[in-house]
Amino acid sequence: MFAGTVNEEGSFEYTVTAAANDSTLARIIHAVEAAQGARAPTQRFVDQFAKVYTPVVFAIAIAVAVLPPLLLGGIWFDWVYKALVLLVIACPCALVISTPVTIVSGLAAAARQGILIKGGVYLEEGRKLKWLALDKTGTITNGKPVQTDFAVLNGGDAARVRSLAASLASRSDHPVSRAVAQAAQTDGVELREVQDFEALAGRGTKGRVNGTLYYLGNHRLIHEQGRCSDALEAQLSALEMQGKTVILLTDEQEVLALYAVADTVKDSSRQAIAELHALGIQTLMLTGDNAHTAAAIAAQVGGHRRSAWGPVARRQAQGHRSQNQRWRRVGMVGDGINDAPALARADIGFAMGLQAPVPRLKPPTWR
Repeated sequence: MFAGTVNEEGSFEYTVTAAANDSTLARIIHAVEAAQGARAPTQRFVDQFAKVYTPVVFAIAIAVAVLPPLLLGGIWFDWVYKALVLLVIACPCALVISTPVTIVSGLAAAARQGILIKGGVYLEEGRKLKWLALDKTGTITNGKPVQTDFAVLNGGDAARVRSLAASLASRSDHPVSRAVAQAAQTDGVELREVQDFEALAGRGTKGRVNGTLYYLGNHRLIHEQGRCSDALEAQLSALEMQGKTVILLTDEQEVLALYAVADTVKDSSRQAIAELHALGIQTLMLTGDNAHTAAAIAAQVGGHRRSAWGPVARRQAQGHRSQNQRWRRVGMVGDGINDAPALARADIGFAMGLQAPVPRLKPPTWR
């Protein structure tokens, strides 16, 4: 729950377990306010410069006001006036104030567009980015794939196979699994009880139905199990060349069925990729999908300089910075919990979240 909910019908009793300032909305407000107080490198440099510059200028002004009248017989009024002119001209106020004002203005302008920036340091470091890694599902694509193909293999019963696959898919929150579960729900497929359910990172899911272990996973999982025949490989490749993601249902002996789902590219992705390339920022698409689908999606959005697929993709993006000096400034864009390690390791992480009303922030108080 982000901030609260509205009860439009009936009444209920509830127990408060957290204060209002513990809500997500309150934490967002606190994060923005803290960001406004965070100092960017330029601001820190200006502050350090002012600590030395201001006393030096003040000492010179005192010398201009005092030494000529005392040592050279000058007129006090004239030299005190010149000292004041020196202070006005050399005053670092404009330099000191301009930096935090610019940063706060940038943070506020971004917040009005629904972009919450954690601090001025990230606002300033953004100009140094050379590479930007983007997660495919939910970031480049809409993240709402739909089932396009279904085939029973090895002479299985279609109704039974769909029931088993839907039962496993309904327990997963991955977009591909949700597509299979949604199609089964639309067709009224009966769900079965799943025991010992487990999500296999980057591969799929597994669980027991009536004591039998079943897997619902991708092409890579089938390879690892050693069940990908030449005929099945040809069938999978044909679907993947169309930009579709294929998952398969297997038991402990054979492949029972395959499903193909397809996602659509966001309308804004093509323009965003083109604008990034125009700015001289190279892009890398990360996906746990197969290489054919990755290439098809990359082609739809105008192409990436590089692409990485599979579980190694995120580690590859994390390691490039140390392996190649050109990757010294790397950003990561993602929308899922599985993207969190890469977001944290990148120089700047861009978390794609829900669009919620941006809170009205208090104006900064200058002291």
